[in-house]
Amino acid sequence: MSAIRRILVANRGEIARRVFRTAREMGIATVAVYSDADADAPFVREADLAVRLPGTTPGETYLRGDLVVAAAHAARADAIHPGYGFLSENAEFARQVVAAGLTWIGPPPDAIEAMGSKLGAKRMMRDAGVPTLPWSETVDGAAEIGFPLLVKASAGGGGRGMRIVRDASELADAVDAASREAAGAFGDATVFCERYLEAPRHIEVQVFADSHGNVVSLFERECSIQRRHQKIVEEAPSPAVDDELRSRLGEAAVAAARAVGYVGAGTVEFVMAPDSTYAFLEMNTRLQVEHPVTECITGLDLVRLQILVASGEPLPAEALSPSITGHAIEVRLYAEDATNGFLPVTGTLREFDIAPGVRNDVGVERGSVISPYYDAMIGKVIAHAPSRGEAAAKLAAALRQSRIHGVTTNRDLLVRILGEEDFLAGATDTAYLDRHDPAQLGAPLLDEAGRRAHAAAAALALQAANRAAAQVWPRIPSGWRNNPSQPQHVVIADATGETRVTYRIGRGGAIDLDVDGERLEIAVHACAADLVDASIGGVRERFRVAATPDSGTVDVDSAQGGSSFTVVPRFEDPSHHVAAGSLVAPMPGSVVRVLVEAGAAVAKGDPLVVLEAMKMEHTVASPTDGTVIEVQVAAGQQVDAGSVLVVVDAGDSAS
Repeated sequence: MSAIRRILVANRGEIARRVFRTAREMGIATVAVYSDADADAPFVREADLAVRLPGTTPGETYLRGDLVVAAAHAARADAIHPGYGFLSENAEFARQVVAAGLTWIGPPPDAIEAMGSKLGAKRMMRDAGVPTLPWSETVDGAAEIGFPLLVKASAGGGGRGMRIVRDASELADAVDAASREAAGAFGDATVFCERYLEAPRHIEVQVFADSHGNVVSLFERECSIQRRHQKIVEEAPSPAVDDELRSRLGEAAVAAARAVGYVGAGTVEFVMAPDSTYAFLEMNTRLQVEHPVTECITGLDLVRLQILVASGEPLPAEALSPSITGHAIEVRLYAEDATNGFLPVTGTLREFDIAPGVRNDVGVERGSVISPYYDAMIGKVIAHAPSRGEAAAKLAAALRQSRIHGVTTNRDLLVRILGEEDFLAGATDTAYLDRHDPAQLGAPLLDEAGRRAHAAAAALALQAANRAAAQVWPRIPSGWRNNPSQPQHVVIADATGETRVTYRIGRGGAIDLDVDGERLEIAVHACAADLVDASIGGVRERFRVAATPDSGTVDVDSAQGGSSFTVVPRFEDPSHHVAAGSLVAPMPGSVVRVLVEAGAAVAKGDPLVVLEAMKMEHTVASPTDGTVIEVQVAAGQQVDAGSVLVVVDAGDSAS
């Protein structure tokens, strides 16, 4: 097979950037494809060539195999790498690529097809002697499995099309919802029912195979900490796996790969009970999001191996005899609110800077727009160290010191998990976030003293910016008078409420400052619009500040963490009000179902509207007992964040 000279990556964001990085190191040219929503994204600029796919949604662009193949021909690419997600596990797309005379950097289409059906994969693994969980291909057979059970999309992945059912009365609705979500995400509504283990570990084994008969295990990863069946913390090796168990897991994974005639990178996933018994879950016929932790502990570049294998070469010696060095932990940074049910959020990143010393695979930068069209993950941050404890500390410190503003993320949740007692003890399973309240773990890292210090820094930076912009006597301190009278003040707000900072700057720069009426012992060493160097309570700290005048936001970062404030205007804009009782869309999206009509009596917690955004369904529930007095949306309607969906009058309670 001829050498690959130009690769088109049929993906976007951090995935495309990851493949580009290895391709550049191998001297291979790169081609990006991009939607209209991604026209200004970093991955498009980084590619040697880029081809537009007209449209915005995945169905119009990244999921159109015909357009991707046409783009490869237009850019004279000779190979296509699918990345992970989108078309990466689509056997028909792989066949399209091969039929077009292009090199497919992935497993054989037949292997993708065999493993792409979770039902087919379970049958094959059972026949190969790999342990599996009991399952039923019909709803009627679910009772024989027993509850709890998991309704699961046969063609699915990433937690989509999955529902836990604990009682027979919930089964029909769960099947309908999972089927609908699976059809939207994968184009296949087939679901099945499987025994649900309450709190297993999620262990997966990285396998690699070439076309010369070599199949090797590159050890396990633990991916147990999840929300909505999607992983958020991954590590290698697993703290629960010893050498003997590692060998057995590796042998089972290699047997699974051989059974399907596998070539390339793949992952065999298992669930593992507390007694270390395990059962086959599924096989992912692609590179995984969490592959960096395997790269860190083995020293191997898995994308390079994919390209070598796709070129017809055998796996190199270092891949055939791998070894483990140290420990690696990866966290997924999501644009979501961990304190509000992990609700995905959209917006523009005002600041985005990951602290040095760790690996970061991200697809965004300052100014990037987080849209409702794609997955809410904005990147991954990975630390590698000689021990697990050091890796956790290193990663937590880097996250804490990173500047991330403009979009709510799960950063603070991740920092707290990495320092939490059970996590550090290796006591992790899929119920970790059931035992540890995400709303508490995801609360701001700053304590009240830190918040007050950040508020003071924000106020001082704002006054410095005002003085720097002054046309008359810019060197005069803010609010200076020959005969001091009233001090200056600013009111700023964050999620906890409003804060009033009052200050007087005297001769020689002496500052008298209080926050919400409580005096702050502060000495300022330097003060500018973007940096405040101050000692508070005798402890000196540097505060990096970024103000955005158009939106009135002020972002502050220090060694304690980050915070964002909004300057409260003196006079409120009446146009910002909505009618009392209005339930608004938490994000842009499409209305899937409207479950109530005007005049209906509702109770607190009753579902009213189902929205679809970022490939997931989200239910908007009534916050109170009452009566629906107005419904302002219909199924199929697109809504913006903040749009009124339903108005509930709390004056009348449901009977």
